[in-house]
Amino acid sequence: MPSVISASSAPSPLDSSLHETLGSVGHGGRASLIERRDGVDFYFNEYWTARQRQAHALHEVSYRACFKPQLPAFFIERLTKPGALVYDPFMGRGTTPIQAALMGRAAIGNDINPLSVLLARPRLAPPAIEAVAGRLAHLSWQAEPPDEDDELLVFFHPQTLREIKALRAYLIAREAAGRLDAVDDWIRMVAMGRLTGHSPGFLSAYSMPPNQAVSVISQRRINAQRGQIPPRRITADLILRKSKALLKDGVPATGANGRLLSRSADHTPEIETGSVDLVVTSPPFLDVVDYAGDNWLRSWFAGLDTHAIPIAHHRKAGDWSRFIGAVFAELGRIVRPGGHVAFEVGEVRGGRVALETLVLDALVGAPFKPLAVVVNAQTFTKTANCWGVSNNAKGTNSNRIVLARRV
Repeated sequence: MPSVISASSAPSPLDSSLHETLGSVGHGGRASLIERRDGVDFYFNEYWTARQRQAHALHEVSYRACFKPQLPAFFIERLTKPGALVYDPFMGRGTTPIQAALMGRAAIGNDINPLSVLLARPRLAPPAIEAVAGRLAHLSWQAEPPDEDDELLVFFHPQTLREIKALRAYLIAREAAGRLDAVDDWIRMVAMGRLTGHSPGFLSAYSMPPNQAVSVISQRRINAQRGQIPPRRITADLILRKSKALLKDGVPATGANGRLLSRSADHTPEIETGSVDLVVTSPPFLDVVDYAGDNWLRSWFAGLDTHAIPIAHHRKAGDWSRFIGAVFAELGRIVRPGGHVAFEVGEVRGGRVALETLVLDALVGAPFKPLAVVVNAQTFTKTANCWGVSNNAKGTNSNRIVLARRV
């Protein structure tokens, strides 16, 4: 049985200031519970808010299985100083590099899916809203009318689909000619995020949330169940409205210090040895999320071949652990001695697979010392069995962050 000890008496390999922070009263108003398991302290608390849309507006781009900006902000604030280099090898929508830039740090993001670069890059150095409005006003929005059997008509009104295809053709041609600029880059990012969703703020008829594009067959079924026909949406208006919402809180002062890569996380030769101060990341969780399938419509719009993207899908825990071990070997090269890794995993397969244990196993032989497992367990919206709170929901019920230091 793991031992349960008080925050005040727990010896810890953590710096005393960080141990005090983790053990003190958290966002939820209760002191941390600490359990020692196999020599590693597990800290349980609500370390940041469970409320939605409490972070900087630039983060409001949907992506499947992304973590809240408060998670990287928590570790960036406590483990780095302004100007430090923060890295995420599995950046997804770019939460960590964007938050790092917003906090005055240099940032590197990487993801094997090139779609991630398209979602993150424009928000590191956004254009002025006046430039976006001007470009949208001068674009030609008329493409050939869609054929009656065009499958995308299950999502979009015919005129809206004409506008979407006109914008897509313009962006692909601009990129092929080497003329795609920061304004185009921004418009493409916003358009991808507005393709399908479940409110009038999206270009489609009512559909699944925007982080999970359903298949044509599934959307046809949704339309039939709801008795709906895709309504007319004005593409330029929705893109401009969303642009204003994303930019309402300002832009990063250090966007020029951001670099983005599209590589396998275990091989990033562009990153200098010993240059990274902090890694905050969350890898794919076994075979839980189909990143390529969920983003098929965004990939179509961007002209990417979804099936050619070698995104890792590990069904067996041993295969996943070996993959994570290879990633930590590369992190051992690029993280400076004394630097840190905050490696977030969630609960999968109903909690039967403890991914944090697999991460700790993967650290064996790597040049990292495990310091703690930080469990951000949010009452009612997250599982916190140690306090007798459980929502009995499937999927990720808590943020479980393995914190390690480069030795």
